[in-house]
Amino acid sequence: MIVALRRIELRDFVIVERLSLELQPGFTALTGETGAGKSILIDALQLALGARADAGVVRDGAERADIAAEFDTPTGLAPWLEDAGFDRTETTLVRRSIDRQGRSRAWINGSAATAAQLRELGEQMLDVHGQHAWQSLVRPDAIAALLDAYAKVSTTEVQQAWRAWRLAERTLQEARQSQEHLQIERERLQWQIKDMEKLAPRLDEWDELHNVHQRLLNAQGLLDTAQQAHAALAGDESAGARYSLHQARTLLDHYRSVEPEFSGLLDLLDSATVQVDEVVRSLQSYSRHVELDPARLEELDNRVAQWLSLSRRYRREPQELPMLLEQWRVELARLDSAVDLEGLQREAQRTENRYRDAAKRISQQRKKAVPALSRDVTLAMQELGMPGGVFTVTLEAAETPTSMGLDAIGFLVAGHPGATPRPISKVASGGELSRISLAIAVTTSQLGSIPTLIFDEVDSGVGGAVADTVGKLLRRLGEDRQVLAVTHLPQVAARAHHHLLVEKSRGKTTTSQVRPLPTADRVRELARMLGGEKITDTSLAHASELLDAAALIQGTP
Repeated sequence: MIVALRRIELRDFVIVERLSLELQPGFTALTGETGAGKSILIDALQLALGARADAGVVRDGAERADIAAEFDTPTGLAPWLEDAGFDRTETTLVRRSIDRQGRSRAWINGSAATAAQLRELGEQMLDVHGQHAWQSLVRPDAIAALLDAYAKVSTTEVQQAWRAWRLAERTLQEARQSQEHLQIERERLQWQIKDMEKLAPRLDEWDELHNVHQRLLNAQGLLDTAQQAHAALAGDESAGARYSLHQARTLLDHYRSVEPEFSGLLDLLDSATVQVDEVVRSLQSYSRHVELDPARLEELDNRVAQWLSLSRRYRREPQELPMLLEQWRVELARLDSAVDLEGLQREAQRTENRYRDAAKRISQQRKKAVPALSRDVTLAMQELGMPGGVFTVTLEAAETPTSMGLDAIGFLVAGHPGATPRPISKVASGGELSRISLAIAVTTSQLGSIPTLIFDEVDSGVGGAVADTVGKLLRRLGEDRQVLAVTHLPQVAARAHHHLLVEKSRGKTTTSQVRPLPTADRVRELARMLGGEKITDTSLAHASELLDAAALIQGTP
């Protein structure tokens, strides 16, 4: 027997304050009074392995809930750990923390992990069968998933092909429906592009054009201003600024020897004279180079008028016109592609062919598995109190293709000899549904490679000899897999290799604990399950008989 799940630790999870539990190999039963929280361990494991986080799992008064689970590392898991960037060790440690706002953090072997990575890991470590698993047997997707799991069929390719086909068909349909509108829009864009291309605006052209135009437009005024400024600075001896500066310097220089402060003022006048001379030279050069070019000005006037006209027409700033033209061209290219119905039809046909090829390959694999699954579940039904019952898997061509392929898969059941097999949805008995669900769960689990199997009250609705058979089946699974089962049936619990009791205690707050049961306590727990809260000598004797009978049949102490 193997140990797959070694240890689980909880802190402030729902009504568990602290819990550290070592798990054993084989079949372990979890029992306890109604409301004690028997499913808490399973809920915690599912959260640790990527289930949706919820602030409601944080114990009242605590800031966060912490979950840790340690597994033996299967050989096949090593490549996944390496590819995902996690350390490869003999055991794999998963931790998850959830705060009161519902935010969660997770780690795999000490490195941060995403919820998606937790789920990928969980798919390789745990297989959980819930107490209402039979309800999924009426859903086509769940039925297909069960058959595919049994046949070891991967539907990834067909589902990807299905999505690609649906997208191509939707795109084609939308193109057909909007063909008229697209054509009108296309013609509008073509006219606008043609209108704008008459101008052919270049990126950054407007700023340069505007500056040159303004200079030419004001050329005469600029020339007059330069000449007048030149005259003011270098005019005749009575009016020019240079003459005035020279006169001031002569006056101050005459009394420099008398007033030392004049020396500093003379230095300033010398500096001012140099600067005025520089301005005079620049104005002379500017006046010589300024040209009056009416023809060039008219040309720029027309160009600027075109820019401003298009700017007003399309309600954009002039500098935005080049980008607007490029945007129209991109949009027209998109519309040209959208109205390419022939291309869209070819793409839709190509994706449909790819889907149908993948679906046909899956159909062949399913056909091979149908007889074996029908036989194996039928045999399990005989053990589960349905002698003569028959389970049949049907595989027919579906009326319409689906993401699961081209097959319509059905589960038919005949509950007793001579009865006509009917769809599971027509089976009225809840007990029969539960037993069929368990038969399927046991059958499919036996062929899987998942090291730990969890059954959450899948024995609901059965009792008597059937309950004992359920216990035998779970123990049989526990011989080469680790099995945990939440059960309310003493016959099932008696068959377990190990027994865990979930207890609720009440003080200032209500808390739940889980503890392994030694043989004496195990007898009392089975007696409680047999006879209710009041444990009698009779129920104790009956409980001992159950354990003794199980040990005798199984050859265990």
